[in-house]
Amino acid sequence: MGNAITTTEQEENKAGKDLYSYQRGAINKIFKAFEDAPEDYHLLYQLPTGGGKTVIFSEIVRQYLKHHKKKVLVMTHRIELCKQTSSMLTGFGVENKIVSSKANLDDQEQYGCFVAMVETLNNRLQEGKLDISDIGLVIIDEAHYNSFTKLFKFFEKSFILGVTATPLSSNIKLPMNDNYNELIVGETIEHLIQNEFLAQAEVYSYNVGLTSLIVGANGDYTVKSSEDLYTNTDMLSKLIQAYEERCKGKKTLIFNNGINTSLHVYDTFKRAGYPVAHLDNTNTKKERKAILKWFHETPDAVLTSVSILTTGFDEPTVEAIILNRATKSLTLYYQMIGRGSRILKNKSTFQVIDLGNNLHRFGPWGADLDWQRIFRTPNFYLDGLVNDEELEEAFRYEMPEELRAEFANSKDVYFDIKKTYIASVTNGESSKVVLERSIIHHAKICIENSEDVYDALGLAKMLGDDIDYRIGRYTKCISKSTYNFVDWLKNDYRLKLRAYLRDNFDTVFEEIHGRKPE
Repeated sequence: MGNAITTTEQEENKAGKDLYSYQRGAINKIFKAFEDAPEDYHLLYQLPTGGGKTVIFSEIVRQYLKHHKKKVLVMTHRIELCKQTSSMLTGFGVENKIVSSKANLDDQEQYGCFVAMVETLNNRLQEGKLDISDIGLVIIDEAHYNSFTKLFKFFEKSFILGVTATPLSSNIKLPMNDNYNELIVGETIEHLIQNEFLAQAEVYSYNVGLTSLIVGANGDYTVKSSEDLYTNTDMLSKLIQAYEERCKGKKTLIFNNGINTSLHVYDTFKRAGYPVAHLDNTNTKKERKAILKWFHETPDAVLTSVSILTTGFDEPTVEAIILNRATKSLTLYYQMIGRGSRILKNKSTFQVIDLGNNLHRFGPWGADLDWQRIFRTPNFYLDGLVNDEELEEAFRYEMPEELRAEFANSKDVYFDIKKTYIASVTNGESSKVVLERSIIHHAKICIENSEDVYDALGLAKMLGDDIDYRIGRYTKCISKSTYNFVDWLKNDYRLKLRAYLRDNFDTVFEEIHGRKPE
């Protein structure tokens, strides 16, 4: 493509002009479904974020109005999407009217296309203020949200076209195949990346213990349990560490599950001296506009938010995404990462930091998912997801590169707690020997990379994450993990490691190096 431009610019430039071949192909498939299906057919179309869904259905509206004597209704679930959709339709030469709560509908006869938010439309229909008797086509943006389905009863003789990046319902109790007859799958993320329509994600996943999280009635983790985990000092430290390792100085968007978490993140970055702002749904329109303007204009800005920017937000200059939350929602996972996928002339990749084990749960963003199978049997897909305990069971602590360099003289810095525990039980030993042998191993790698006991004690202080990981594995083995017990074990381990180094440094140093320390 030569010099890449932003997806937003691509969409604007195509308004009323040539579309990309895959977009024309999608339009042809959708119109073919029109011809072959009854007038009340429900069709679902899937295309990744950034592929131009709004462009595609705007052209569909234009062609439909040209060849049919019926009108079109486009439904969205947020006011920002409503305005963006109206603007795009106008760019395609489609005169349209936004059906807002304050809109005067006396002139509705003059329009062939209406754009409305679902709740506002529901109210206007209940009031009998909007004539929908001649609506032949209903288009639903972000169709995976279930709020739209309550309006289907008003359009029993209309062709319904739902569009979404992820054809998996936001409510596991209301599968999409209950409301749609057929799914058409569009281009893959991989194809869009290869053809320079989307940027490539470079994902860095940090192992996080999530077994304290609670799943709520909606099938995702509760805000309360998420905030308990993500506002603790260890998690905030891990967040800052990950940011500094992977995306310091890059324009970064952080997603959290809960306002309190986002405010803690804001304070943490502020204290560290980074340019940061917080945004949630309690901000006024004026505040939100000012914050997003600041974010757009500040090259190294960090914006911490609470889900509000998962849809209807396009900022191509975003260079890094941090998932400071776990989710059971495949849709949310794709939406969050997708916020960084917009391309620019000098941007072909972006960083993703995963602090919720989401990569391990869902696989890489852009993996070749079988959307048809997910659409037909969503429960089969959801039941096949690995649970948090199984995920954590597979974790293996890996030292960050900078820390590993401090232990360059050590061939292997990993110690298998579970294997050692099984061996001790088999030999009839007390489980306490597991931590004793772990301390000996930690002391050994500290001494291997030190010239005196003070160096070794300094290195031992750097092993906090590894110590916590080993304690976590140990407490799972012995099935005892109360907060006070785990906290005591961590402190006791550190005290015993330091004591071991002081008492045994000279002896172990001589065993390793064949000479006494100087």
